Amino acid sequence: MPTFEELRQTRVEKLKKLKEAGILAYPAKTNRDHTIAEALAYFGRPFGKLRAPRTLVLCGRIMAKRGQGGLSFLDINDGTGKIQVLLKTEKIGEKGYQFFLDVFDIGDFVEVKGTLFTTKRGEKSIIAEDYKMLSKSLIPLPEKWHGLCDTEECLRKRYLDIIFNPEVKNMIQKRTVFWASMREFLVEKGFLEVETPVLETTPGGADARPFKTHHNALDMDVFLRISMGELWQKKLMVAGFEKTFEIGRQFRNEGMDAEHLQDYTQMEFYWAYADYEQGMKLTEELYKYIAQKTFGTLKFKIKGFDVDLGKKWEKYDYKDEVAKHTGVNIEEASLQEIEKTLQKLKIEYDKNGWNRIRAIDTLWKYCRKKIAGPGFLLHQPIELDPLAKKDEKNSKYSQRFQIIIAGSENGKGYSELNDPIDQAERFTEQQKLRDAGDQEAQMYDKDFVEALEYGMPPTCGFGVSERLFAFLMNKPLRDCQIFPLMKPKQ
Repeated sequence: MPTFEELRQTRVEKLKKLKEAGILAYPAKTNRDHTIAEALAYFGRPFGKLRAPRTLVLCGRIMAKRGQGGLSFLDINDGTGKIQVLLKTEKIGEKGYQFFLDVFDIGDFVEVKGTLFTTKRGEKSIIAEDYKMLSKSLIPLPEKWHGLCDTEECLRKRYLDIIFNPEVKNMIQKRTVFWASMREFLVEKGFLEVETPVLETTPGGADARPFKTHHNALDMDVFLRISMGELWQKKLMVAGFEKTFEIGRQFRNEGMDAEHLQDYTQMEFYWAYADYEQGMKLTEELYKYIAQKTFGTLKFKIKGFDVDLGKKWEKYDYKDEVAKHTGVNIEEASLQEIEKTLQKLKIEYDKNGWNRIRAIDTLWKYCRKKIAGPGFLLHQPIELDPLAKKDEKNSKYSQRFQIIIAGSENGKGYSELNDPIDQAERFTEQQKLRDAGDQEAQMYDKDFVEALEYGMPPTCGFGVSERLFAFLMNKPLRDCQIFPLMKPKQ
């Protein structure tokens, strides 16, 4: 069995033969006049209607190669479809036929000029009158059944994974439809798509640890954004815009698991003169629209839960759910009491930056895993929401909603805090937590507070990440990114 290097060297020698024959191994131009899908569409047409031209020029990667004597068959694929190519000495000459056998391999991209026909076995084919090298592959493709089996290797070499696994290609196409349908829905509702800075001097809009880098031209440290321009979009509300949204990448320097990554796509919208109750109605409509457009259904099997987005969405009370699943009254329990419950339930937690509110949030995340949804989580403690309005009936809680699907948060919105004095006080409290070691607490943003002092109308904000897409696919988040970040091989 030849080694990898021996196989590669054999192909390098074939590349030399192409060059010695004066043939470009990597030409810039092709004469393709049909995709394979277009060529396949000619088959089965009634006589005289949409008849194929006498000759067609097709291109694609050689995926299979077989034959003997003066007859060879290839399967080529251009991404739109696969077709069989027949090579015969009678058509391309003995010299041309032998040259093909000598230098062309599985994995090469080729151009084929010829005539369509159907074999006796009913195989849709093209008989070659001429051929041309488009790109010589130097590394053999892995065997379909034995080559790329390791999950890490599939993600690291996603381009090969896509070639051999149609479901991965289908997932990528669905991902595009997912975000396109979200954009389509919001634009139809009158939202204006905007772009906000990715580099910030003060990262805001979320409780998260940012990535830090240095801006050489201005000689100052900056951060990659941790939200989809939340504070910037709210400044646009101050400026008089009524509805804005942004879809883009954001970055959080935190842990990795099936639901969390460090860089991912997020959408956030901001809607002036609306509150969180209106936001719940709009987001429920949005989710149903996206699911139907992307998957053609509202019913999903996710992490063992049966989720029907078409049924009535429930409303869950934060305090009641924690009490029901753990027996803890979050209004009365001390930090020590909550810790005892966490230990009893065998829930692991990080002591760095640990405080009572982080303990309550850790307790809630345990409870959340038991809720199928779809539904809205309401009445979270105000300490969890430094950017949300207080509930007007009970100031201990916020006007926030989280969308719960299959035991996880899949979207969050609230009535945005527009009281500059209250916002300044909450930023101050967050900064104290940060100074005490809580790296996820928010920084004080004086520029945003100043913007609020000019006046911002009542506003509803909402954000959802690509975690929703991964959940609807019922796959880990990393598997649903096209090229996830991978640690380099040593």
